[in-house]
Amino acid sequence: MRLDQFDLNLLIAFDVLLRERNVTKAANSLHMTQSAMSAALKRLRESFGDDILVQHGKKMIPTARAAALAPDISAAIQSLRNLITSGTGFDPAVSARRFRIAASDYIATVLIVPLLPDLQQAAPRIEFELLLPDSNSGRAMDNGELDLMLTPEQYTAKDHPSDLLFSERHVVIGCASNPVFQSPLTVESFESCGHVALEIHRSPTFVEMAIKAAGDRRRIELVASSFLQVPWMLRGTNRLALIPERLAMVLAAPLSLAIADCPIKLPAMNEMMQYHSARAGDPGLLWLRERLMAAAGLNR
Repeated sequence: MRLDQFDLNLLIAFDVLLRERNVTKAANSLHMTQSAMSAALKRLRESFGDDILVQHGKKMIPTARAAALAPDISAAIQSLRNLITSGTGFDPAVSARRFRIAASDYIATVLIVPLLPDLQQAAPRIEFELLLPDSNSGRAMDNGELDLMLTPEQYTAKDHPSDLLFSERHVVIGCASNPVFQSPLTVESFESCGHVALEIHRSPTFVEMAIKAAGDRRRIELVASSFLQVPWMLRGTNRLALIPERLAMVLAAPLSLAIADCPIKLPAMNEMMQYHSARAGDPGLLWLRERLMAAAGLNR
């Protein structure tokens, strides 16, 4: 297959078909008729000599070759988009771009929310779509479906660049009336209380893995599924929890919580900002990354 004989618009169809795995949904996404998308799939099959998508019950499953091609095709599309738009620059005052960001409710609370008033003033038409990270976030980054992923270093994808936003330590929080806070917290008093642990999508968080590595002897009474659930589970009880210090500082006063240093030595958590390697020079993304880096610096 020669490049000068290949319709590059078919790569767009390929990318959307692999993401939607449904001809009708892919057609709607590209504002095409279903028959036009079916024709595009037929041409893709002929061009690559591969079925691309195979019907399996009510679902369409990518072939092994299509799955292998998908990341490279997605990256190539993004590179072409960057090439086309690079000459036009980026003006936040008039841009109506939508940025898709994977970030936990913790990062949204301590970093993004305080920045929103400035972003609205500087870029009144820009939209931000915040998505909670999950097991598919890495794949979404590879496929160019995310502009940014804000996550601890251990969860970053190896094939894409990332910047350090800040290093965070974890602190102990509990209801201010909990008698354990009347004297300096020790390992013994820490372990004598019931605890709230945090698992996101049934996977342990950074601090849960860190304390288990240090020899965890806590008595877990509740398991939360988001950062913002944890403080509410402590009010009116003698339970304790470990949460990022910045989040504790935001929530302590309004929820009448006490904060103490953890008596068990735990490593600092490096919170990273990751972006697709093909978008490293994207002017709009550079603008947003600079804003987030500045906000993270103010929060240090």
